[in-house]
Amino acid sequence: MSGQPPLRFGNAPCSWGTIEGFGQGIPYDRMLDELKETGYEGSELGDFGYMPTDPERLREAFLERGLVLLGGFVGVPLTEKEEHGPGEAHAVRTAALMAALADLDPGWKPLLVLADAHSRDPVRFQRAGRIRPEEGLEEEGWQTLALGIRRIAQAVGAAAGLETVFHFHAASYVETPEEIDRLVELTGIPLVFDTGHYLYGSGALEGEVVLEGLRRLMPFVRYVHFKDLDPRVAERARREGWDYKKAVGQGLFCELGRGAIDFGRVARFLVDQGYRGFVTVEQDVLPGMGTPKESALRSRIYLRQVTGW
Repeated sequence: MSGQPPLRFGNAPCSWGTIEGFGQGIPYDRMLDELKETGYEGSELGDFGYMPTDPERLREAFLERGLVLLGGFVGVPLTEKEEHGPGEAHAVRTAALMAALADLDPGWKPLLVLADAHSRDPVRFQRAGRIRPEEGLEEEGWQTLALGIRRIAQAVGAAAGLETVFHFHAASYVETPEEIDRLVELTGIPLVFDTGHYLYGSGALEGEVVLEGLRRLMPFVRYVHFKDLDPRVAERARREGWDYKKAVGQGLFCELGRGAIDFGRVARFLVDQGYRGFVTVEQDVLPGMGTPKESALRSRIYLRQVTGW
């Protein structure tokens, strides 16, 4: 839209403690109120069932607050062929709900955010953030995963007219930079580039690693999550062998500007590369953790300081 800044900022239920697989935080209506009050223009859907599953009720919830629905996360055990059918059904159901809100903003249609379901495999759950090559998939596993992605993306497009993007994720089978490269080589699927998951999955602590990843993967980047990483927590998690849930519970993902990543540089790079539209801020916290509204506000103030938007 004319007059819009190149980057617009949303947030998501995970910043308020509703996080896939780990439980539910505060009620959705309060979450959306606080998201709006802290200066964000859009929200993701969160786990299916957290927000209303009736399209008219969901539409009204967004309309009355002037918010845009940005996307919906669906985790599927993509390496398990028998899970592809149920995963497709879940993704299509989520996409059909979001399609009812696809006209809220002329510059943005909701995205089906697909991921390999995290924290199911004990080794990947225990060793998130420090995965070794020998803990990855064999070729058959990669082919099964790619098959599931293609099947689900095709079904979502046919049923709801929405695009599917892939979210690499800690404690899943697509976490490390090498695994992300293999994924795009096999599927060519557009990515959600999540800065915090990328840095943790890389095994590094330096924010420059995020920019290196963006430079390499930018041809595939369709959507972006701004998530910061506390290098002290990450270093301790790796040193003491924490599992993924414990690391998140100890504050692995902090408020923007308080961790390793320079989001002013990341934002400038994205704009220079032609990225336009929404970026979703996420501070993954477990139910009851932290101060979600205050943290969201501080992250938003920081973004205004470093981007001007």
